[in-house]
Amino acid sequence: MTDTNSIRDAALVSKAWPYEEARKLLKRYPGGKPGGAPVLFETGYGPSGLPHIGTFNEVLRTTMVRRAFAELSDQPTRLLAFSDDMDGLRKVPDNVPNRAMLTEHLGKPLTQVPDPFEKFESFAHHNNAMLRSFLDGFGFEYEFASSTDYYRGGQFDDALRGVLRHYAAIMDVMLPTLGAERRATYSPILPISPTSGVVLQVPVEVIDAEAGIVAFEDDGQRIEQSVLGGGAKLQWKVDWAMRWVALGVDYEMSGKDLIDSVIQSSKIARVLGARPPEGFNYEMFLDELGQKISKSKGNGLSLEQWLSYGPPESLAFYAYREPKKAKQLHLGVIPRAIDEYWQFRAAYADQPVEQRLGNPVHHIHGGPPPAEALPVTFGLLLNLVGVMGETTKDQVWGYLANYVPDASAARYPALDRLIDHAIAYTRDVAEKPVRRAPEGVEVAALERLDAELAALPAGASAEDIQNIVYEIGKTGGFDNLRDWFKALYETLLGTSQGPRMGSFVALYGVANTRGLIGEALGRAA
Repeated sequence: MTDTNSIRDAALVSKAWPYEEARKLLKRYPGGKPGGAPVLFETGYGPSGLPHIGTFNEVLRTTMVRRAFAELSDQPTRLLAFSDDMDGLRKVPDNVPNRAMLTEHLGKPLTQVPDPFEKFESFAHHNNAMLRSFLDGFGFEYEFASSTDYYRGGQFDDALRGVLRHYAAIMDVMLPTLGAERRATYSPILPISPTSGVVLQVPVEVIDAEAGIVAFEDDGQRIEQSVLGGGAKLQWKVDWAMRWVALGVDYEMSGKDLIDSVIQSSKIARVLGARPPEGFNYEMFLDELGQKISKSKGNGLSLEQWLSYGPPESLAFYAYREPKKAKQLHLGVIPRAIDEYWQFRAAYADQPVEQRLGNPVHHIHGGPPPAEALPVTFGLLLNLVGVMGETTKDQVWGYLANYVPDASAARYPALDRLIDHAIAYTRDVAEKPVRRAPEGVEVAALERLDAELAALPAGASAEDIQNIVYEIGKTGGFDNLRDWFKALYETLLGTSQGPRMGSFVALYGVANTRGLIGEALGRAA
């Protein structure tokens, strides 16, 4: 067991990105936040579309920084998951029902737009519930906050008065960033129309900053209305800055596409007399075609899809690695993420503390991972299930029982869950095996492999079998071992890539493997 002081000492110099981020907060509050207040982490969610993996990953990564900070400091912390549900509905998402109905409510706050799924009070309430459901499912510790509730409940009233008092200075920040047409109508304040309920994009005049009164035109009429208590909301960049100031946000990360927003919002936060939060900009996930994942388009993977084919830890692993590098997010990345997660998990116990703190599993699990080991790789499971064709979990366990001593679901619960994922992935995602006939030197090499396997004693190890495979590859007339392995995969498994053949033969069984060789040689004839 590593003591707390050793972890803290190592964390102070660790190059793992969560610690690098957490040290920004140590520098921000070297003596602790004034009054002993909790250091506030925030994540934002725009509920104009269904939650997607990008939303989840922002909460996950922020949680990793929060945990890293807890290892560096005894200061209390909070994580606020903030929903921008006061925003007007700008366009109808492509991946929801009742799209015609939603069109009738364009421009209204999302909490005033009926739920197209007909399950909740509003579209925002539906999407907020979806957000909370999957955050709860992953065990995140967070507090949920609704923009509508905060505006209407008065929590933002003092900050809104500050925006009105500094209206001209905020305009000085924003106008140079806008085109000529937008400058002509831009206002930091977006009043809610008293007649249509739409979030209005109109110029406003500040009448009384302390009373919160502004004037604007609505459908040809001059209206004087309070911005307090939900009578208005703010433009996005001003809204973000106001929220930082009103809530005292200390850390918020965001995607690379919001770098300009961070710059402008930080300037506005300073205009309002506050220090903007710490944070960093991560790269966006891309779909299989290299396009940015969008809530409204529904491209990319959903959480439900990933969790059908891989465990939660594999998704967390994929999110942790290289957050400032653009990565494609599609079904094909899941098997490798699973196996790499388990490789790092297997290495953890024998690593010194410095290496442990750089191991992704430390940040995924918030410390040491569970002790369970994985006796086979997910890739090997996929190859086994692929060769077996339609199969059941019990049949897969039957093969594993001959390969892994005392193999059972009770002893290897993680492996039991991975079998479900392997069966689902093979059924729904993996390309169906297409075995080609061996040719040239491959024929003689397979004949030799068959003879060598036949001569093996019962209970031969995977290593013994692997040595045979290597020797045939080195002496069988192949230009290199890669050509021999490729031939084995394509003629026996029907795939372009495959497992360590010694392990596969030991798992699948010598007799069964010889059957595959016989079928391949029959095709060659």
